[in-house]
Amino acid sequence: MQAHRSATRPPRSSRRTTLLYARPGIVVTTERFTVGRNTYAVADLTHLRTCRGPHDRLAVRVVAVTTALITTVGVLLGFTGGLQRLTAGAYLTLGLVWMLPVLLVLAGDRWRPPAYELWGHCQGVEALLFSSDDAGQFDQVVAALRKAREGHRYVDAEQAPDAGYWRPER
Repeated sequence: MQAHRSATRPPRSSRRTTLLYARPGIVVTTERFTVGRNTYAVADLTHLRTCRGPHDRLAVRVVAVTTALITTVGVLLGFTGGLQRLTAGAYLTLGLVWMLPVLLVLAGDRWRPPAYELWGHCQGVEALLFSSDDAGQFDQVVAALRKAREGHRYVDAEQAPDAGYWRPER
């Protein structure tokens, strides 16, 4: 009879699970990372990276429509010869109107900023692990997850990395 439950799996670690971060819907321990209904084993998470999400769809549409309208007006004025009859004040006003899409982009990012996203590979599949609008909360979750990953860098965290790999008993 075997001393272990299975000869194909390494013996379970005797490490205690430590809670690193807990807020409603988000729990990070040394063994698990839970966001909402999704739970990931920390040992399975690799290639962690952070980035900003896409811009708000409404803001992108407003900027696109405004740019198209302003460009259409400029092209029509150019074809009808209206640009030659404009005064210096009118040119200055047109220049300010052409800045409107840039101002809309800045305002859209200020009022509805892109979310902070944490991406990683879980069992070989890239997935969005966590997303938040709050930069402080996002930084705390990422720091807790990186701290949890530190214990899973080697095959056995209690042994030195050059101690060899676990092999099943035969």
